[in-house]
Amino acid sequence: MDINLQHKNALVCGGSDGIGKAVAIELALLGAEVTLLARNSEKMTALVATLARDHGQQHDFVVADFEDRADLETKVQALVARKPIHILINNTGGPPAGPIRTATPAAFLQAFANHLICNQLLAQAVVPSMEENGYGRIINIISTSVKQPLNNLGVSNTIRGAVANWAKTLANELGTFGITVNNVLPGATSTGRLTSIIQNKAKKTGASEEKVAAGMRSIIPLGRFGEPAEIAAAVAFLASPAAAYVTGINLPVDGGRTKSL
Repeated sequence: MDINLQHKNALVCGGSDGIGKAVAIELALLGAEVTLLARNSEKMTALVATLARDHGQQHDFVVADFEDRADLETKVQALVARKPIHILINNTGGPPAGPIRTATPAAFLQAFANHLICNQLLAQAVVPSMEENGYGRIINIISTSVKQPLNNLGVSNTIRGAVANWAKTLANELGTFGITVNNVLPGATSTGRLTSIIQNKAKKTGASEEKVAAGMRSIIPLGRFGEPAEIAAAVAFLASPAAAYVTGINLPVDGGRTKSL
């Protein structure tokens, strides 16, 4: 199976921590040259220094905030002018938890902009170089809520669904160029996001964080939370030459928690 990513350049959004960090590590191990994109320059500096360089990769990073979309677009265009991007990993933190009936219009608009609009800007920036170089992988880290809405994540459920439909449409349009577009849907994964969800639920219900976490694990057939590296493994496969005939899919990586097919 060909999972060699030598001579491929990857742009990993949200690459300073959590799933994004794990993805960056995995892609570098497979030979890709990785550019991180996030807000925290200190974390990215530290991570870049540790990424594998067995194939002479020159990893780097871009400091950008998804809430400043003009600056984001300018910086990504400058990156693409320096080197082609073959692999785009769209990944950003989810909207705050809460029921949909109390969500404000502003909350929906901000989430829509940070997720779908920024994905669109990034895709538009990198697709021309993918076409020119004959290799393209766009992978969106979303959520299992695409298949099964999750309680108390009203805004997130709504926006995640929009991103999934955007991705499917893009996959249909770009297939003729051999560019694939896929979505990875993490379940409960041991990241800061999961910790925040557990803390909020504990505060709301009065239960201990340990009890909340145990309840969440109890509905996962594998009986545990996922690790970021396990999500990264699925992403790495979809980024590789081996996945050239896989496009337009939603791939849950959730220990079997999602009940729908």
